[in-house]
Amino acid sequence: MEHYFIKTNRTFTFIRKYAWFITLLVAIGGLWEPKLGLLVLFIMAGLTTTAFFTGRYWCGNFCPHGSLFDRLYLPISRNKKIPDFLKSKAFVFGFFLFFMFNFSRKLIRAFSFWGTYNFLDRLGYVFVTTYLMVVIAGGLLSVVSNSRTWCQFCPMGSIQKLSYKLGKLIGINKKTDRKITIASKEMCHSCGKCARVCPFQLTPYLEFSANNQFENPNCIRCATCVENCPANILSIATEEEALKLKELTNLDGYKNRQKIKAKITDIKDLAKDIKEFTFTFVEPEIVDYKAGQFILVKIQDKPRAFRAYSISSYNEDSRKLSVIIKKVERGYGTNIIFNEFKVGDMVDLEGPMGNELVPDKAAERILFIANGIGITPFIGLTKDVLLNYPNVKEVVLLNGQRYENELLYDEYFKTLEKLYGKFKYIPVLSRDKSSSLRKGYVTDVLKEMDVTGSYVYMCGSKNMILDSYDILLNKGIEKECISYESEEKIAV
Repeated sequence: MEHYFIKTNRTFTFIRKYAWFITLLVAIGGLWEPKLGLLVLFIMAGLTTTAFFTGRYWCGNFCPHGSLFDRLYLPISRNKKIPDFLKSKAFVFGFFLFFMFNFSRKLIRAFSFWGTYNFLDRLGYVFVTTYLMVVIAGGLLSVVSNSRTWCQFCPMGSIQKLSYKLGKLIGINKKTDRKITIASKEMCHSCGKCARVCPFQLTPYLEFSANNQFENPNCIRCATCVENCPANILSIATEEEALKLKELTNLDGYKNRQKIKAKITDIKDLAKDIKEFTFTFVEPEIVDYKAGQFILVKIQDKPRAFRAYSISSYNEDSRKLSVIIKKVERGYGTNIIFNEFKVGDMVDLEGPMGNELVPDKAAERILFIANGIGITPFIGLTKDVLLNYPNVKEVVLLNGQRYENELLYDEYFKTLEKLYGKFKYIPVLSRDKSSSLRKGYVTDVLKEMDVTGSYVYMCGSKNMILDSYDILLNKGIEKECISYESEEKIAV
């Protein structure tokens, strides 16, 4: 089984990348120049003040220790689950008392030198030794457990939470408190990736409040979950902004989302590390879905997690659907599906969801562009458009793969091309030198095509979509006529 927690970039700003220098400057440089420790007084004032208005925002965005943990220690960390007892209220409170007792004792001793030449050195040295202790102890915990293990019981974090509670009690931070916010819970893939990348191993996707905000006081607002959300529906916002976002979010394509019990009735090997899974609905027995939508497949209960996959089948009777899944190297979800899912198993599904690839009924010319596993939604979409879109006069499918043996459903598309004169199928291969098919990328073909008046729907790699999008704009296609879905919406 692959590791649940994911190492990912957490340093999106200059401060978060390089603030660790302050920690080492104080902890190591302070051994020779103790007055450097006095810098910590400004840091303590900053974190206490900002916490009053924004909770533990300092921890995720300005903290020199946090920068040290995320920038220098994370790459060599085992990145394991943080032990629960280190996060317990009893341990956090006990360590806070222990730390403050020793810290106060050292301060009292330093102040005994008040008025002497050595006073500032003595005072600064208190902070120097404290920082050095965090570098060593926090570093050890970072390597053997998780890079943010120290932060679970950090006394400065406890002070921030106390300051934040005071701000909430007074009501002064209602307009300034920016929290992780979801555009709509109905659009969440429940993939758990926000939890897998969270430095504190929190579970936002399971805890959003009625106003679509993550209220956990331990959240450090670092935006790592925002940057990594496959559905791109997370942001950092105030309560007022969250309510406006909730009102403005378009839920077309998500209104029919429902819980579904289904049985795996078929598993086909389509290519190396690619399988097609067919699910027959059990409860309810009838589920209406549109070609171009996707479905969520439950992979585990603790913590509850799903994976999103484009529906590849054409909806004939609303009693079953198929998805095509490519096993991802070191992929947590696909490893569970490939190793544990068997014919006859009962599986929980949720959906159908999405409208990004559902074609416009008014379209007369439709262009489908796919590469890699992004071809899957067009298996059902192509047939649906040819059968149920009377206004359509031309349908073109560009299918980009590396080798000819990777052309999924190739004969299926060739058969449709023979049956329907208005359908044109163009496979393109980027690496297969022995094949007689067109060589290159879909973008090479796209540059040569007349796409005037086309509605365009794309699914595949991010780079392909970005390059194709620019080409289409340069050819005069309006933004409103271009829809796409990236493979990156799948949390591996």
